[in-house]
Amino acid sequence: MGTARYLEIAETLRQAILGGELPVGGRLPSESALMTRWGASRGTVRQAVALLGSEGLVGSRQGARRIVLSRERRHSFAELNSFAQWARGLGLAVTGRILARSRRPATPEEAEGLGVTEGTEVLYVLRVRNLDGEPTMLERTAYAAWAAPAVEALAEDCVSIMDSLARDAGIVAQYGEHLIDAVAAGGMDARLLGVRRGSPLLRQRHVSRDQGGRAIEWSDDRYRPGSVTFSTSNSATAAPLGRRIGDRAV
Repeated sequence: MGTARYLEIAETLRQAILGGELPVGGRLPSESALMTRWGASRGTVRQAVALLGSEGLVGSRQGARRIVLSRERRHSFAELNSFAQWARGLGLAVTGRILARSRRPATPEEAEGLGVTEGTEVLYVLRVRNLDGEPTMLERTAYAAWAAPAVEALAEDCVSIMDSLARDAGIVAQYGEHLIDAVAAGGMDARLLGVRRGSPLLRQRHVSRDQGGRAIEWSDDRYRPGSVTFSTSNSATAAPLGRRIGDRAV
């Protein structure tokens, strides 16, 4: 009964947020008010609110009372957009900072993603991305040697590397391949994203290619819990998802 009740409370509040009844920046009803409304215990109410917190819909940045952070941050794979383009489309303030940038040999995974020989020199970049001032995602990206000089020329606080490469160097991503799974936050991830060590992080590994199919970057992106929802669509009557270059799906 308790478990079903907290899910019911969470769903009602979730729909109120997504429908705009509880506006972004507004406060949730107090625990006492929710307890009275639902005839539920404080523990049940806290479970419901914690679930919404894990989804990124509410937070507590402005005191003990929870506030509505945003409606669902859904990122579709229907179009190839940069993180900054997607965030701006939702009306979010996006910033970023490069924490490390160095040339080194490609790891086996990076080499496979970029289609180069293991040990080939790549430019490694570690970057943190923020939405509305909150750390949201860590990027660990290996750039192909041919694109590296343009990335090295960018400022540490560059908001969008891919947008800047397109504008300043004519390097435009046209195709993408994506792998999505979950990983536990290690020490560095936990510290930079402000979560507990071992917390589940949504991971997206992807390669971006130019018009000719040449790999630009291979990236391992890790998102803070509840910060984004990925979506895609398919149909039994549609053509297989993705284009093909040579014998590689993109």
